[in-house]
Amino acid sequence: MTTIRANGIDLDYADYADSTETGDSDAPALVLIRGLGTQRIQWSDQLIDGLVERGLRVLCHDNRDIGLSQYFSEAGIPDIAGAIAKLARGESVDAAYSLADMAEDVVGLLDALEIDRAHVAGISMGGMIVQHLAASHGERLLSATSIMSSSGAPGLPAATPEAMQALMSSPDKPGDRESVIEHGVRTRKIIASPGYPTDDDTMREAIARTYDRSYRPDGVARQMLAVLCDTGRSEMLAGISVPTLVIHGEDDPLVPIECGRDTAARIPGAHFEPIPGMGHDIPVGLASALVELIADHAKRAEPA
Repeated sequence: MTTIRANGIDLDYADYADSTETGDSDAPALVLIRGLGTQRIQWSDQLIDGLVERGLRVLCHDNRDIGLSQYFSEAGIPDIAGAIAKLARGESVDAAYSLADMAEDVVGLLDALEIDRAHVAGISMGGMIVQHLAASHGERLLSATSIMSSSGAPGLPAATPEAMQALMSSPDKPGDRESVIEHGVRTRKIIASPGYPTDDDTMREAIARTYDRSYRPDGVARQMLAVLCDTGRSEMLAGISVPTLVIHGEDDPLVPIECGRDTAARIPGAHFEPIPGMGHDIPVGLASALVELIADHAKRAEPA
């Protein structure tokens, strides 16, 4: 465990310039930002090693309230259903923190590591955090990549009923390790990439690893509330001047591909890259393709 003080909180992080033979602390930094309820150890070795081999200093961290980063238990467990109903009526909802706060955590990580500018890439909720970074801290970014994410604009297609049900469901026995793991397998099978299937045993092993490292369902709920309350993000995307790549799976049942197209259309000069067969995950079979897309984009964006 490596903890660093960033933006006034404790973040668990890994710097792959220090932990790989080919890592270079003087290489351009790339911060990878995870999605809702997921931990930094869920980035595959194939993705990280590929990006390092392409000459990037890869940094990964646990977002606040998840993994081994600072937990916000004092904020209590939010009523997600009640919050959704209030937001639908146009009422305000108080969240423990915002996605903008989570973007400030990334800036704090760069400050603590004395990195002036970095590339950033995020998946799902992490893509939303990337959008906040690009809009509010563009001077700290070399490039931005938003993956399987959304602008949050009104009127965009929703998740399929099956995917939404999976997202909102709970394990049969919330306090039981095996029940939590099996629930995770069921959920991931619903949102996974149909063109790049992952077998159940591999999924189960990965979920067990994250459960044993840290199981924080309350933190997931608070992160979800932060996403739900982030209703004005689409309006700020027009002001982004950071070179931006938007990647989205054509078979994403949780965040439909139209959300990716919309994000790219709202960011001046953004490039949109659809990926056939990709759902709402990055299976090992897609790692090399994403390495090339992210690394090529970073290379083009770097100052001459």
